[in-house]
Amino acid sequence: MLKRTNLVIQIILALVKFSNYRKINRNTLVLQMQFVGNHSLGIVLLTAFFVGMVFSFQIIKELLYLNATNFIGSILAISFIRELSPILTSIIIIGRIGSSFTSELASMYITEQIDALYILGINPVIYLILPRLYACFFMLPILNILSFATSLSSSAYLCFILYNIDSRLFFSSVLFTLSYVDLLKSCLKSCIFAIVISIISCTWGLSKIANTQGVGIVTTSSVVFSLIIVLSLDFILSYFMFNSVQGTFQLL
Repeated sequence: MLKRTNLVIQIILALVKFSNYRKINRNTLVLQMQFVGNHSLGIVLLTAFFVGMVFSFQIIKELLYLNATNFIGSILAISFIRELSPILTSIIIIGRIGSSFTSELASMYITEQIDALYILGINPVIYLILPRLYACFFMLPILNILSFATSLSSSAYLCFILYNIDSRLFFSSVLFTLSYVDLLKSCLKSCIFAIVISIISCTWGLSKIANTQGVGIVTTSSVVFSLIIVLSLDFILSYFMFNSVQGTFQLL
């Protein structure tokens, strides 16, 4: 655990040192961005579509019972942009990308490729970790916005098909409540989650592993730990970002 702590400190110091930006291989960064984006886009959109429909199905019934049709779009939009989209996207990234980072780096550690980098005078943090961290940092907010748009579209589709709610009424309610501040805060949460996921996944991947059996163990450990940290961090960020009830009272 001490080595992991030291490695986390090295990653953070390398991240805040602006001179390291020029040392990153641009081709490697682009490849990692393609890996994070292309390999996650399909499952992110599919998950957002069905989760949006299921969540909307439960909410719409209650709001129709309360004769609060005008609030359906507002409530769903706030729920998606503030909580569901960032956290669902992060969970998918943990399972799909974070586990891949950990297993890939752990395999490189076992085959002594990390030692070879040190012999060649190459810093593994700058060469291996920073491109993966920046790739997640840039791509996770984009996936978050696409997830939000997909969830909102599936909700509007469900409202129109099952409950005969006019789409114009739905989206006017969304636009009445949704603000650019919510979008910025949601993207900020995604950026923070991206940094945390990348650091944990890469740190666990470069831990001391005796054999190939340890690759599966350390990968599972990194996924579980990332989930715990992200979910805990989500509560803290939501408390400080969205703990104001002023907008709710204005809406009501």
